Amino acid sequence: MRIYEGSPRQDFEEVFRSIGAFIDSHGMRDILLVEVPDGFIVQGLVSAGGAENSAWSESVGSINKDTMHFLDDDIAKFMEETAARRASGTEASGSGGQYERALRVIGHWIDTQHPKDVFLFEQGGSYVVRLHVSRQAGSHHDLAEFTKDEIEQLVTDGPTLREPPRPSAVSWGDNAS
Repeated sequence: MRIYEGSPRQDFEEVFRSIGAFIDSHGMRDILLVEVPDGFIVQGLVSAGGAENSAWSESVGSINKDTMHFLDDDIAKFMEETAARRASGTEASGSGGQYERALRVIGHWIDTQHPKDVFLFEQGGSYVVRLHVSRQAGSHHDLAEFTKDEIEQLVTDGPTLREPPRPSAVSWGDNAS
């Protein structure tokens, strides 16, 4: 992920997409994601026991906070698994779980900001992102918020961002001298 020691992380879109796929597969929600020097710390709420999606259950179950530390090697493995799943053709284009889709589009945006590190938390489908950035004017933190509706729109618009740009209609013969 890092090209050399001390460099900014590369390709947040794929890194976050693969972490999102892991989060989806483990039924986490209300997540916190913090970049640390050797990887990421991910924390979220996980239902244990009971019926997850029912409003009422005889067995209520419990909500636990899970915290995991993923090293860069773990992230590389997640990225390979996510890419292999997509390449196998077993999933439809644009599919994936809620967090895989949302974190992919946020990661795409983060790539344009070139941060030194990232802190992100989610609640109810909305995300707050704090980026540590260094510019000529100095180092500082930037904050951004993505509402649930904005995330849904970014996911919808995502395929158009991946299409190669189309050349404008130019008649080469018109400009000949």
